[in-house]
Amino acid sequence: MAEKKLLLGYLTVEAKDNYFRGAALVTDGRGIPVDFRYTEPVRPTRLERILYGGALDIYLREEVILENLLSAIETKPVLWLVDDVELIRPVQKLAKLPALMLEPTQRSPLETSGKYESTAEEDVFIFQADNISAPMRMSLSEENVSKVGQIVETLTAAAEDMELMEPFSRIAKAFEAVADSES
Repeated sequence: MAEKKLLLGYLTVEAKDNYFRGAALVTDGRGIPVDFRYTEPVRPTRLERILYGGALDIYLREEVILENLLSAIETKPVLWLVDDVELIRPVQKLAKLPALMLEPTQRSPLETSGKYESTAEEDVFIFQADNISAPMRMSLSEENVSKVGQIVETLTAAAEDMELMEPFSRIAKAFEAVADSES
């Protein structure tokens, strides 16, 4: 049986200046882009803001942007990394794949790469992606707590050849490039 390719998905939804937009980037285990999709900015009208009220953000993030991005991606990753803890549950529900958020910490490194520890929060772990960096804080959904070992193994394998968080900065630069080409 062929080994499954190590593909990581990166997903972001940005809300600023009265609009929402999103992007999904799938990379191979070296960080090389395999698939990229983005949405045009969605600008809700004043009437939509009134009618949707507090549900507008959720509606635009989940039903407009995430659904469109996840259905447009042709190369499915083994997991999705998001940059907002509020995206974990909806991405996982829509993609039917593990979704998680990583954040850097200021802690001293754990003993070896691939090591992880639980925290006081049931769905948050600290894990060592490589042998030299500070460990990372990983937030998961409750459903994926039982898969934490497998998820850490996947992330540690990718961290051998790439910086795990760096693709998010590429997405931000891609947003800038798209905005520049439109003006």
